[in-house]
Amino acid sequence: MLKKWLLFGGFLVLFVLVSGCGTADGMSSDELSAELAKYDVVNSKSEVQNGDFIYRLVSEQKEYPNGQSVILFAELEYVGDQAEITIQHAASPFYFPMVEKIRGFDISYPMPEPLISTTLKKGEPLRIQYTGSGAYSEEDEMEFVKFMKDFMENGFPTGYYVVNGYADFLVPKEDPNQAPEKVLLEAQVDFKVK
Repeated sequence: MLKKWLLFGGFLVLFVLVSGCGTADGMSSDELSAELAKYDVVNSKSEVQNGDFIYRLVSEQKEYPNGQSVILFAELEYVGDQAEITIQHAASPFYFPMVEKIRGFDISYPMPEPLISTTLKKGEPLRIQYTGSGAYSEEDEMEFVKFMKDFMENGFPTGYYVVNGYADFLVPKEDPNQAPEKVLLEAQVDFKVK
């Protein structure tokens, strides 16, 4: 009798999983399109300056067709008085955390944190393109896990994305006994995937 109930329970779970949704997150294509239409892209390019540094965050397009690669990049430019300056940072000075607003899902940007030095030449921006991110755990909601698996394997699913990017680095002082200056520059861009 127990085997029958386990078999029935297994079929029931399989039925719910297979019939549950038309998209990776439980919304039908029509529902997703209707929600997407409620959002307008405000800013696909952003630039901020802090002292001798300019940080740019750019999405090359305001809207991307589903399945097309999203081109998102960050730049850091030194505009101070010296010919060049050395900065210290994690694996990259750039972070690309974002939110998919329709579903309310945060897409993290985990990064290894060794201490790396990079020399910036005056007027020559350091440019790094976003190549993917995200993480999930088995404790997360099933819809989020399905979304993140799709995101990490296939790229951006249909949605409205807001990138809360930032550059985070240290500028060492000439006197090694002085603590380095911490610099944090933040910018935001948004885009749609239809």
